[in-house]
Amino acid sequence: MRKKRITDMTTGSPAKHILSFAVPLIITNVGQQLYMIADGAIVGRGVGIKAFAAVGATDWSYWLILWTVGGLTQAFATFVSRTFGEKNYEEMNRYIASSVLLCAIIGIILTILGVTAAKPLLHLLNTPADIVSDAAKYLTTMVCGTLIVMGYNMCASILRGLGDGRTPLAAMIIAAIINIALDCLFVFVFRWGVVGAAAASVLAQLVSLVFCIIAISRIDCICLDKSSWDFDRERIRKMLFFGLPLGLQFVVITLGGMILQSSINLQGSLFIAGYTATNKLYSFLQCFAMSFGASTCTFIAQNYGAKQFDRVKQGIVASVKIVTVTAVIITGFTLLTRWQILRVFLDVNEAGGFEALSIAVRYLTIMSLCFIVLHILHVFRNVHQAMGIASWSMLSGVAEFIARVLMSKVLIYWIGADALFIAEPASWLGAMLCVMLPYFYYRKKYLGNQNIAG
Repeated sequence: MRKKRITDMTTGSPAKHILSFAVPLIITNVGQQLYMIADGAIVGRGVGIKAFAAVGATDWSYWLILWTVGGLTQAFATFVSRTFGEKNYEEMNRYIASSVLLCAIIGIILTILGVTAAKPLLHLLNTPADIVSDAAKYLTTMVCGTLIVMGYNMCASILRGLGDGRTPLAAMIIAAIINIALDCLFVFVFRWGVVGAAAASVLAQLVSLVFCIIAISRIDCICLDKSSWDFDRERIRKMLFFGLPLGLQFVVITLGGMILQSSINLQGSLFIAGYTATNKLYSFLQCFAMSFGASTCTFIAQNYGAKQFDRVKQGIVASVKIVTVTAVIITGFTLLTRWQILRVFLDVNEAGGFEALSIAVRYLTIMSLCFIVLHILHVFRNVHQAMGIASWSMLSGVAEFIARVLMSKVLIYWIGADALFIAEPASWLGAMLCVMLPYFYYRKKYLGNQNIAG
């Protein structure tokens, strides 16, 4: 049964592989975001707009850890996927064992740093006094679950690297049900407020981690014997040399976001609430871009490892066509339903509710018109990752940083608060150019020389 869930993408239609792998991944990510949306809706409706704003004020601070974890685990899993494509299962197991060790060490370091810096960081970001206490409680609770989140991301990345998108989907469904149930229990019954919402998320993620570990243990080609755990300095060096730039890419991105957040926080609690409502929806809509990007990464990594360079090119063309159609559909849907969807988070009958909703709608309108840029960015960023080239992805992160800082600290004085709404699309455009143009310029080198990877 387990073998059927593993997919060899080195034969067959590239478009079919990318779509068939992306669909369960989309459902997984959408489902995960739906319970995060439920999280926000329960806080916004069950505790109030200020509590919702407090959760939103932690977004970039928590994403600093979450995205770093995601970048590192995806990078480590790329080696697993490539060795799987080569049919070198012994080396694949060594990479899995090394990934576990590195994730444990990095996860502990991030937890200690995150818990220590949580409250000072929120003060540094100009978090309003009326929400800073709740924001600190929420952020600290979430950071305490870093090892769990890192473990889940690593396990899910390994499964996806082997072409298994259904197991992470099943894990997500179970976690979503548990998370929403615990949210209702902790917030509505126990009255734990934002701490209850954060605790529910962490516990739900723990369940998904255990589920994925059990699934991995049943895969025949994965056998972590004593030799797999041998410390190989060269292997660790290679993984860190590739993984750290990708992790730092997200650090740079989130640092720019935190600077942006400091300007958002100066606009007051209602502005934060409106901005947060759109960001919650954006996290949901972004799932499609992320899922097709991850699917592309798995396809490219397997075929690049198998030296099927023509199939790599075919896969990239197929991915661009797929995401272009997807982005157009999402943009149309968003523009038609924006007022209704955003009211899930904001109660217009509460004082300031309609003002916050209007802010959210304006932000979402500007953002949705640029979704096609976001989708193409995720395709080409994952192409570079799959082929083991980290430098351009790192540069794309720098471009996002620059765009967010310019908008929030310079252009805001010329065009007002709209600069805070334009910041995200501008960052996508800069990042997309940094990964798309180099691919076309160096395409012959990328796909004609197997030694450039790693």
